[in-house]
Amino acid sequence: MTNKIVKGKVLCYIVRDGRLLVFRHTGFSYEEVGIQVPAGSIRPTETPQDAALREAREETGLTRFRIVRKLGEVTYDISPYRFEIQHRHVFHLELTEPAPERWARRELHDGEREPTDFECFWIPLEAAHVLQSG
Repeated sequence: MTNKIVKGKVLCYIVRDGRLLVFRHTGFSYEEVGIQVPAGSIRPTETPQDAALREAREETGLTRFRIVRKLGEVTYDISPYRFEIQHRHVFHLELTEPAPERWARRELHDGEREPTDFECFWIPLEAAHVLQSG
């Protein structure tokens, strides 16, 4: 058996007034990528908390978040998509600034790859079962 790469990741559950902030990739169908919460890799110089705040800002374009609490950690094998095991840190965040119901966002990825276009929006917490299962 070949060893899989282990990567540190964060997932951000941003909740306001009983609703969850989610996004979809506008360049792909729902069937391909689903609806997701802000998430991403932990950089070598970051704590998981710092990475969660950075990813929330980058993927939503909003800036004023605070961590309410850490919800836990989980290990997730994303094979066969990539030969990788992710150690995921999951956080509950609060947005402390106004936000529209729905907006477009372009993540630039520090210029290291092509930009990604998102549509951000709020869904009722009761509808969170529609999230991408990964």
